[in-house]
Amino acid sequence: MSETSPRTVDPELDDSTRHAFDVVSTRDLHVGRILALRLDEVLMPGGSTASREVVEHLGAVGVAALDDDGDLVLIRQYRHPVGKRLWELPAGLIDHAEEDPLAAAKRELVEEVGLVAEDWSVLVDAAASPGFTDEVIRIYLATGLSTVERETLGDEEADLVARRVPLAEAVRMALAGEIVNAASVAGVLAAYAVDSGAAPARAADAPWPDRPTRFAARRVGR
Repeated sequence: MSETSPRTVDPELDDSTRHAFDVVSTRDLHVGRILALRLDEVLMPGGSTASREVVEHLGAVGVAALDDDGDLVLIRQYRHPVGKRLWELPAGLIDHAEEDPLAAAKRELVEEVGLVAEDWSVLVDAAASPGFTDEVIRIYLATGLSTVERETLGDEEADLVARRVPLAEAVRMALAGEIVNAASVAGVLAAYAVDSGAAPARAADAPWPDRPTRFAARRVGR
């Protein structure tokens, strides 16, 4: 049996040998209920510093719930920052630092669309907009669906509309710009890749190294 040759690391991709963007100073601009805004002064490669505004976030989970007919569950809800209703996957915030993200996903599936699932796996982890926020959302694939009673928890969820569409139609909607929520687009395309056999899903308890923790740690310290 031949030995596997050691993997060669491209020096340009080896972060341990490249410039470290150290934070020289930081100050809080806003600390709210679900996010914080801080201003960092970061050391640049040339020796100068640059200001970087960073939004800290709790992190979130979303669910691509696929039924036995191959239909995907979508919701349509109002999103105030963009001023309109969007088609999305069921999703929600992780409540606290110790919350299991899979448990959070199961909770959101019940709360938003009144469904539970027998089988769970991880589809994709998506950084919402890494140029200014540490928010990352983990999207799960849920199958073996069954209906449970849904409790409406607020006015926004009362306005929510849920529909089931063929998975291929959801892909068309994403590519046509009818689904624009970034995490939902990623989840729809990942669900299609897994369902078609193009790529495997990960285990439901797969490591999540990019899960945001800084804002959750603030809440623990309060």
